Amino acid sequence: MISKGADANMTWEPGRAAGDPPATSRRRDPEDERGSTRRGAAWPRGLAMTAVRIAFLSILIGHPSVPGFAAEFLLPEDGTIVGEVRAITVESDATLYDIARHYDLGFEEITRSNPDVNVWVPGRGRRIIVPTEFILPPRPWTGIVINLSARRLYYFPKPPRGQKGTVFTFPIGIGRLDWPTPLGNTRIIDKIRNPSWVVPRNILKEHELMGNPLPPVVPPGPNNPMGLLALETGFPEVFIHGTNEPWGVGGLVSHGCIHLYPEDAEAIFDKVSTGTPVRIIDQPELVGERNGVLFLAAFGFSDPTDDPALAANRAVAAVVGYLGDRTAAIDWNRVISTAQLATTVLTPINLSTFDFWELASDIPVQPYTAPAYGADANAAAPPGAQ
Repeated sequence: MISKGADANMTWEPGRAAGDPPATSRRRDPEDERGSTRRGAAWPRGLAMTAVRIAFLSILIGHPSVPGFAAEFLLPEDGTIVGEVRAITVESDATLYDIARHYDLGFEEITRSNPDVNVWVPGRGRRIIVPTEFILPPRPWTGIVINLSARRLYYFPKPPRGQKGTVFTFPIGIGRLDWPTPLGNTRIIDKIRNPSWVVPRNILKEHELMGNPLPPVVPPGPNNPMGLLALETGFPEVFIHGTNEPWGVGGLVSHGCIHLYPEDAEAIFDKVSTGTPVRIIDQPELVGERNGVLFLAAFGFSDPTDDPALAANRAVAAVVGYLGDRTAAIDWNRVISTAQLATTVLTPINLSTFDFWELASDIPVQPYTAPAYGADANAAAPPGAQ
């Protein structure tokens, strides 16, 4: 299957009639690289390549109609990608954890996108990639969908009649390897403000053995591990809730529950009603599409001991499964290398497209001047509400 798909003669470009030249916004044309277009007009090679880079960059960072960062996005009419990647320069004492929270990312999303940056002291003037561009999970796009490997929750509310659909997406913390979050379908069965945590016996025993005993019931308040708001699912003792340790969002930190930043728990709580369907999946590699270009997101399996070779095989299968009966000229080497790196930025995988890192330096940069959240923000209340 790989050798067949890698055949450069097998091309796929939606919306293009047979025989029409590929749009430069979707492909890096080899004839352009030789200094001429297919229409025969001579371009200086440098100018031609600059035009192609600019056109493809517009796809990489999103169409102007795509909003800047927000928890809510309009569902795409064509494709499966929302948001846009961005770049900042650090102009404050913020850590990568602070930057991740500011842009509603988990810590793995920000650190994997910036592997050479010091987590605690990025350094003033340091350039940071902010991966606020997301491939939506496989359909159906209804209710709450949670992808454990992506460490991300998606909420698809039912749109009012005559209005376009939207999606809310939030980073999450998930179950530890020895306390995994269950997979499958369930529903929201209750909504609880200021929950008390009735500690399960096995967790009481675990904390006792660690020398950190817990009371049988943890009362509501800023030190409650369930935060201030909780959505109870139909899975036994599995809640979607805030947390008193928000810096753990993005990791394997819970006893099976789904952890949200306190401000995200506040954002979603009133929007979700009891009976809302919940689907929990674990798909480490996702293929998405924007403007005719295919992208791969490779998060790595929720188990951090995942084998890179298995990841590569899964990524190839994900691409083949996404294409179905369609054909495309795929850069399989890039698919494999992206899967093995498990980077969280979306990587274009069509042949003759630019790799993300080839264009990363061209992404417009904005200064990041927000200060560090501070120790007081590591609590169950949203920042500023303590």
